[in-house]
Amino acid sequence: MKGYELQKMGIPQGDLVQLGLRVIGEACASGEDFADVRARLAAVVAEPSKHTDDERFGELAQGLIAGPPGFIEREVPAAWRSYGEDLDPGAIQQISNACRLPVAVRGALMPDAHRGYGLPIGGVLATDNAIIPYAVGVDIACRMKLTVLDLPVTELRDERARLIEALERETAFGLGSAFRGPHRRNHAVLDEDWGQNEIVKPLKDKAWAQLGSSGSGNHFVEFGTLELAQDDLGLKSGTYLALLSHSGSRGPGATVAGYYSRLAQSLHPELPKELKHLAWLEMDSADGEAYWEAMNLMGRFAAANHEKIHEHIAKRLGASVLADIENHHNFAWKEQHDGKEVIVHRKGATPAGEGVLGVIPGSMADPGYVVRGKGEALSLESASHGAGRVMSRTRAKSEISWTEVQKQLDGKGVTLLSAGIDEAPDVYKDIERVMELQSDLVEVVAKFEPKIVKMAPSGEPPED
Repeated sequence: MKGYELQKMGIPQGDLVQLGLRVIGEACASGEDFADVRARLAAVVAEPSKHTDDERFGELAQGLIAGPPGFIEREVPAAWRSYGEDLDPGAIQQISNACRLPVAVRGALMPDAHRGYGLPIGGVLATDNAIIPYAVGVDIACRMKLTVLDLPVTELRDERARLIEALERETAFGLGSAFRGPHRRNHAVLDEDWGQNEIVKPLKDKAWAQLGSSGSGNHFVEFGTLELAQDDLGLKSGTYLALLSHSGSRGPGATVAGYYSRLAQSLHPELPKELKHLAWLEMDSADGEAYWEAMNLMGRFAAANHEKIHEHIAKRLGASVLADIENHHNFAWKEQHDGKEVIVHRKGATPAGEGVLGVIPGSMADPGYVVRGKGEALSLESASHGAGRVMSRTRAKSEISWTEVQKQLDGKGVTLLSAGIDEAPDVYKDIERVMELQSDLVEVVAKFEPKIVKMAPSGEPPED
């Protein structure tokens, strides 16, 4: 039976549904006839007071009599640390709320933080035996990938048309963007078990179609220069031509996130309004295990997306890859902190364990950075995932003009192939200041300057 079937029988959503599913599973596993188990369950729901001593269903009967529990938050909120300045008050309130959860262990707020759903973008939360779908994010495994190509930097000037053609031909942007027919990409991730549960199984064909695409919003693929001050990354110091991409698990990831977020909320009706998007699944429950497996599959799919983008662009250009750096920034990991295994959610935050490489972008006109983590414990070994927004998309569309943006891009020598005005440079914080604020968290390894940028062609088109 499914949880919704138990709810239809009259069992309140939440822990009692989980208990009911467990009891049914144990009964059937012991050899009892399913029809008999269902009939006994119906009798318990109809008159729970008559079944409190039942060896199999007594706990459920007592729970039905007591009713669903109310919300019990931590006596003292979990500690959290901020690394920003002048942060969005909404983001501060959201991380404070998250640390009230009974499963919360510790939190952190990155310098690019701004309001999100449940956990703020730029929020990090460690939990005990609990996974929070909305604390991972809707775009599961949104990530960065940078490859250094064996092409001369002069191609950004002398062979610009060839680079632009590669971006236009080998990427796909926009809602529902996909590759069709013989243009579909192939990858070993498609050979994995997509039939692991009923939610993931129907997503395989969409995943195949969207493999190697980037979607919309702040996702991008761009060419630029990578400045390496000293030998590192397996390279000699110098300036290189590099390819940088930002996107996630597309439609399949959004479907997984939506289903399990709704499920978690249905299991925790006791949560007050401000915490409902922080509903969790217990890691040792069937639902928690299913989400964990699905999340990790979406992570591998997102990595495959980037791999295909970089592979096809490099192949079209006849280039080889000299160095490769990548990282998730919407994900959850099992990690050891304070001597205990916890689940660390990084929603718009980059892993920054000691020695761990990552990529932190700026904007279409501002630099991004390859960084190496310092393993700062108070940040839960995390750093920002970008510069962070200071302006909503709605406000950007009403206040910013393409004339202003074009002047900024011309001044930086950036060619913009497509984008929405809501991704203009001025909607983001000063990336240099953001990097200063997290100097305790990461060290800068290299600097990336965007030169040819492609994003989803929403809103007004850029001027020629």
